[in-house]
Amino acid sequence: MGALALRVRAVRTRAVLAPLRRPLVAKIATFERAPLLLIDLETDRGVTGHAYLFLYRPRAAAYVAGLIDEIAALAKGRPVAPAAEWGRLLKGLTLYGHAGLAMMALSGFDAACWDALARAAGEPLARLLGGTLDPVPAYNSNGLGLVAPEAAAAEARELLAEGGFRAAKVRLGRDALADDLAAVRAIREAVGPEVELPCDFNQALNVMEAVRRGRALDAEDMLWIEEPIVYDDFAGCAKIAAQVETPIQLGENFHGPRDMADAIAAGAADYMMPDFERIGGVTGWLRAAALADAAGIRISSHLMPEVSAHLLAATPTAHYLEYVDWAAPILAHPLEIEHGRAILADRPGSGIEWNEAGVAKYRVAI
Repeated sequence: MGALALRVRAVRTRAVLAPLRRPLVAKIATFERAPLLLIDLETDRGVTGHAYLFLYRPRAAAYVAGLIDEIAALAKGRPVAPAAEWGRLLKGLTLYGHAGLAMMALSGFDAACWDALARAAGEPLARLLGGTLDPVPAYNSNGLGLVAPEAAAAEARELLAEGGFRAAKVRLGRDALADDLAAVRAIREAVGPEVELPCDFNQALNVMEAVRRGRALDAEDMLWIEEPIVYDDFAGCAKIAAQVETPIQLGENFHGPRDMADAIAAGAADYMMPDFERIGGVTGWLRAAALADAAGIRISSHLMPEVSAHLLAATPTAHYLEYVDWAAPILAHPLEIEHGRAILADRPGSGIEWNEAGVAKYRVAI
């Protein structure tokens, strides 16, 4: 069966609310359930590609599903050729804009197309993209929210033990710097000096406060400081990066590869971490990764580790996979972690197959 012979026949979406094992308390919101939109792309050759999106808010499912319907109408009967079709489909969304929910919809459709191509080729997605199935270094991001220092220390030990991790993300942004430092120090004391601790402010600060807290964190051996200020203030991020020794991390809110190019041009961050559902799916990720490679910037992923692990496996400057297990209740084969690294299964596609019993249990109306 030739992958290039595939044509789009239909696209189906379903929404679920999957429970989190640990509620995540971040500055921007508290998450107890994961709103996911499942995408099935049917082709004329009987191959179906799968993908899912994390929507942050349950009501977004109806909006994104509607936009995917628009994309499906533009793509019906056309070749499953995501790299060639990406620009045409993006242009077709012009009246909705080229960012936000429209880009998320395109990303999900694009990822399902690539999954279908990999399945038709009989190859894991990583190999189809020119990468390998070597394990991908990961950090555990399933906790360490804005909780008390003692609770954070205990949780850090649990997170590291779950898959032999040697890195875990710490959420910061408490009202007082002293409280953030108390949490960081309690966690460090609990896990020891060899564990890497990236931290994330979830856009909680202004530039001056970000510089103040960043300089304080310079003494705490953090791997990076993520999104200290509002995500689209590249000039402000560049000021912080110039005045803080700890690397600044940015990118989960890049809407398309052009944002990556603009951030690099501005010197906005030392590291970048595109989110495949905002950067433009697999196609958008590959274009953004090429920009990072040309600039010599290491890139990590944001959420949705099942697909992101394959993308990092084909990324020249790959750094870390952000691991969360939020989709595990609705997946037939949740991503495996061994010794702190994601294990890419040697089966066709991205590895996403639905656990239909879980889907039925957590499905919600759109």
